[in-house]
Amino acid sequence: MSTLLEVKNLKTQFYTDAGLVKAVDGISYYINEQEIVALVGESGCGKSVSQLSVLQLIPTPPGEIVEGEVVFEGQDLLTFEANGPQMRDIRGGKIAMVFQEPMTSLNPVLTIGRQLTESLELHLRMERPQARERAVELLDMVGISDAGKRIDDYPHQFSGGMRQRVMIAMALSCNPRIIIADEPTTALDVTTQAQLLELMKDMVTKFKASLVIVTHNLGVVARYAQRLYVMYAGRIVESGTSKEIFGTPRHPYTIALLKCVPRLDEEEGRKLVPIEGLPPNQINMAPVCAFLPRCTCHVDQCRQAPWPDLRHVGGEHYVSCYVET
Repeated sequence: MSTLLEVKNLKTQFYTDAGLVKAVDGISYYINEQEIVALVGESGCGKSVSQLSVLQLIPTPPGEIVEGEVVFEGQDLLTFEANGPQMRDIRGGKIAMVFQEPMTSLNPVLTIGRQLTESLELHLRMERPQARERAVELLDMVGISDAGKRIDDYPHQFSGGMRQRVMIAMALSCNPRIIIADEPTTALDVTTQAQLLELMKDMVTKFKASLVIVTHNLGVVARYAQRLYVMYAGRIVESGTSKEIFGTPRHPYTIALLKCVPRLDEEEGRKLVPIEGLPPNQINMAPVCAFLPRCTCHVDQCRQAPWPDLRHVGGEHYVSCYVET
C-alpha cells in the first residue's frame, strides 16, 4: 500500500495579544491510498488546524505555517502560493474537505445545485447542463430523495443531516484522492451519525479515495478507521492501528479517553470516568508534557524533561510518554 500524503514536522502558530499559540507543534503522519485514518482528541488540540494547514486555509494574520512539509503526489504543497492556481486545483479537485458545520459552510443565498455545479465547472470543465445532471446524480448517491427537485432548494430548506449529505456530495463531486471530514457528525443524532459514517465508508470504497476523519469521539471511529492518531495540545501523543490503540492503549491520555466511552463488552454497571481538569492554555506553554497537570501516573522525569518524542512500542504503535504503561 503506497503513501498518498505525508506530513512532516508541521508547525502552525497564531500570534495573539496575549502571546504565541502553538496550535500545531511539529506533527508528522501519513495517509496511504484507499485508507481510513482518524485524528482524535479534545476540542482545541489542533486537529482541525492541522488539516486546514494541509490545504493552506489558515487565516494570515493571525495564523502562520512556520515549518514543515506536506508531500502529496511527490510535491510539497506548502511551496505553492496559498491562493495560487496550483493550490486551488488541489483544493476540492484532489483533496476535498467536509467542514464541521454545514450551515455556515454552505452559502445561504445560493441554491444547493449552484454550489455543486460550481466545483464541477471549475475543476472538471463541465458545461452548466452537464454539471447540473452530475449534481443530481451526486445528491441521489448520498441519499437525498427527489434530487431532481431538491437541487433548486436553499440550504435552510434541508435538515442538519441532509446538509451534511450535501457537503459529502460536494466533496465527492470531483473524484478527489483524499477526503477530510472535520467532525462530520457533530450536533447530529446517533442514528444520523451512523448513517453518515456508513455513507462515507461506502463512498470512499466506491471512489477509491482515502478518508481522514477528524473527531473528539473515539467511539465514532472504532468501526471505521484503520489507523488512529491521538492529539493533545498540538502534538500527536499516540499513533497506531485501531487494534493497537483500542486493544493496548499506552498513553495516559488515550487510556483516559477510552474510559469515557461506553463499551458493550464491559461489565454491566461500569461507570464512565471523566478526565479531570481542563485542556491546557496553549499560550506560551512550558516545554514539558502538556498532559502533566491531568495525568494520574506521571513520574519525576515528566516534570523535569522536555515533552518526549514518539517512541516505538511495537508494530505500528508509537507513544509520546516517559511512563511505561
